[in-house]
Amino acid sequence: MADWSELFIPDTPLLEIVVRGSVMYLALFTLLRVILKRESGTTGVTDLLVIVLLADAAQNGLSGGYNSITDGVLLVAVIIGWSYLLNAVAYRWPAAARLIRPGSLVLVRDGRILRANMRRELITDEELYTLLRKQGVTDLAEVREMRMEPDGQFSVTTRIPGRSRDDSGASGGFG
Repeated sequence: MADWSELFIPDTPLLEIVVRGSVMYLALFTLLRVILKRESGTTGVTDLLVIVLLADAAQNGLSGGYNSITDGVLLVAVIIGWSYLLNAVAYRWPAAARLIRPGSLVLVRDGRILRANMRRELITDEELYTLLRKQGVTDLAEVREMRMEPDGQFSVTTRIPGRSRDDSGASGGFG
């Protein structure tokens, strides 16, 4: 027989759940924002964070990590609330958006590698050349600008728009 009061009456103080959820969300958001920009791929850092935290919070609520379903539901609501709040703040205030959403980072400008930016994101020359080859660029001199975008993807702008990247005919490629 199910103890209905145990299922729906929180056994953890509600403020403690809000504080725990808030601290974990903000700590993980900060770490992911600072450290793992390049690792996030096409999923935004906040999206990835919400998915991971929601899965964990839901798992605890489902498996009995909490005695109360309400504890798990409240934790999920706190996580979603922080995600929504940070997105709303970034939307309304451009200054805050610069802190919440990373900008793009130039890695190559006018055919020259920007070493400081490469070091900042721990991108090796071989990784850079591999990314350029995947974009169809065979010579670094063709590159007007290469950026690592906020979602971790890379974009390349060549010097001559509309020119096919395979028919450069240029020597001095990188492999």
